[in-house]
Amino acid sequence: MVNASRIIKKKVPQASRRWRILEDCPSIKNILLLDSDGKRVAVKYFSDEWPTNVAKESFEKLVFTKTQKTNARAEAEIAMFENNIVVYKFIQDLHFFVTGGDDENELILVTALQAFFDSVGILLRGNVEKKEALENLDLILMCIDEIIDGGIILETDPSVISGKVASNSIDSGASLSEQTLSQAFATAREHFTRSLLR
Repeated sequence: MVNASRIIKKKVPQASRRWRILEDCPSIKNILLLDSDGKRVAVKYFSDEWPTNVAKESFEKLVFTKTQKTNARAEAEIAMFENNIVVYKFIQDLHFFVTGGDDENELILVTALQAFFDSVGILLRGNVEKKEALENLDLILMCIDEIIDGGIILETDPSVISGKVASNSIDSGASLSEQTLSQAFATAREHFTRSLLR
């Protein structure tokens, strides 16, 4: 029988446990939305692997050139580039990419890609093309922030993602009860300023 008083347990600091959990989480290195010429529409990097804008642009060009001749319209495709797994899908003149390390699970990367793809489709009301994406760039960037934070996947349900983005971007024409306090204050200030100028 083991004497319980003689067992010494090694206490792991709380921060160290959190770090270990984060290390075990699937992680995204970048999420890219490029046009049919390989130019940026919306991109976000979560890794220091590409420290400069030149390095980022060269990676985007490499990924675009290697994938442009594939037919990734019906289902997502998977490719390896520079020890990274890239999953991608195209619609009209937009190319969606999600990059993870070569040790990441492809299905998780595809799930993040599909969440981004479907959320953008909902936010753009099915009119997923470059012109519409550029006109609603703020929604697309908020969409990326709702899906991924610091490389960690937060949400993959497109209806939840698009709902959060839509609620954060209520326009000033909405009733005051539908706005946040800061939005309502800004609307009231705008109406007050207009009444003074009349």
